[in-house]
Amino acid sequence: MKVKEAMNQDVITITSSTRPPEAFQKMYKEGVRRLFVMDDDGEPVGVVSYSDLIGVLGTIKPSAKDVVSLQITDIMSKEVITISADDGIEDAANLMLRADISGLLVLEDDKPVGVITKTDICRMVAAELLIPS
Repeated sequence: MKVKEAMNQDVITITSSTRPPEAFQKMYKEGVRRLFVMDDDGEPVGVVSYSDLIGVLGTIKPSAKDVVSLQITDIMSKEVITISADDGIEDAANLMLRADISGLLVLEDDKPVGVITKTDICRMVAAELLIPS
């Protein structure tokens, strides 16, 4: 099975000027656990996860002054790991395991077309196992 058959086609993005509290609100509203940070040309320059934001906004409890001065670029991962829409889901699973991440940006012709997560792969595998052929 190919990545494009299991991926979610909604790529939820922010810009590097998005403030962390706004990013957190967008995650909550969209029901996602990661946001891809895009530059002005629509190229991915980073990814920020729910864990990244909670680590800064929740656990550390920064002062209001710290939150105002904090940029998304201060907390995002600058390495965006991608996979081709035509690759197999086995390749996606192996890449996520090796990189210790839970989601990949899916590209087609070097453009973002979706996101595939460990949960997406588990759903596909479970469906194949549970649905008799």
